[in-house]
Amino acid sequence: MRFKGLDLNLLVALDALTTERKLTAAARSINLSQPAMSAAVARLRAYFRDELFTMVGRELILTPRAERLAPVVREALLHIQFSIIEWDHFNPAQSHRRFRIILSDHVTLVFFEKIVERVAREAPSISFELLPPADEPCKLLRRGDVDLLILPEIFMSGGQPIAALFDETLVCVGCRTNKQLEQPLTFEKYMSMGHVAAKFGNARNVDEWYLLEHGLRRRIEVVVQGFSMIPPVLSGTDRIATIPLRLVEHFAKRFPLRIAELPLPFSAFTVAMQWPALHNSDPASIWMREILKQEASGMTSPRGMGDCGIDARLLPQSDS
Repeated sequence: MRFKGLDLNLLVALDALTTERKLTAAARSINLSQPAMSAAVARLRAYFRDELFTMVGRELILTPRAERLAPVVREALLHIQFSIIEWDHFNPAQSHRRFRIILSDHVTLVFFEKIVERVAREAPSISFELLPPADEPCKLLRRGDVDLLILPEIFMSGGQPIAALFDETLVCVGCRTNKQLEQPLTFEKYMSMGHVAAKFGNARNVDEWYLLEHGLRRRIEVVVQGFSMIPPVLSGTDRIATIPLRLVEHFAKRFPLRIAELPLPFSAFTVAMQWPALHNSDPASIWMREILKQEASGMTSPRGMGDCGIDARLLPQSDS
């Protein structure tokens, strides 16, 4: 079908090409043969009077014109999808919707496992694909490649809707045998000790973001793939790590941990959710966001937290 001289099917091909950046993968993603996709590329070039792509090895490199077209075409297709194609009545109990969500293992363990349990009861055919924090999560969100981000609010960019979920506090944690944590932790000692840190590609943690903003760098001696790997790696060492208090409580029964108040002024942050603006009226997205808000509102503060934000029962205890 043509609109002002443009075959609208070519927009689907263009979106696949700019997303996959490989001719064969793009063809496969929209069920076209490779010769048919090559023909679509030729027609796109003729219509836009631009090469659009150049081949470097097997990868397609976008021209400036294609780079400008890519987000516009994706937004147009998403608008059609959520405003026209998927505008049916949403029944959670019968829906087979799959939600793609970017979040850390910290959020999964202290919050999202409750969501999975609840959805399994109320909407057993709905499924999830939980993805680790990416290098450019907001770009994935804008493109509609994911349904939700659940991250510290400070890492979310403007332009897409945001809603706060719950507050979290960072603490310093080490093995219970770590004698250096028997006394209050100073900033100088914190910076001089060996650290274990979780890394998610180029994505930063809250404490790392704060230190880099102030031109500071810790002695990171061990890097792991997620927060959940930190407690076992700390065991039997004099290293420390900076992790959320709720996660410490999650692991306190399994690992002999000693915690100290973090000697940084930036120790509290808000975990929020963000979704594509095009999902504002999507019934399935509205339903999921409401569940997230309900479950977050029922979260209690970490047990026994006082004004300093530290549970006295988890503070370093003398060995006597």
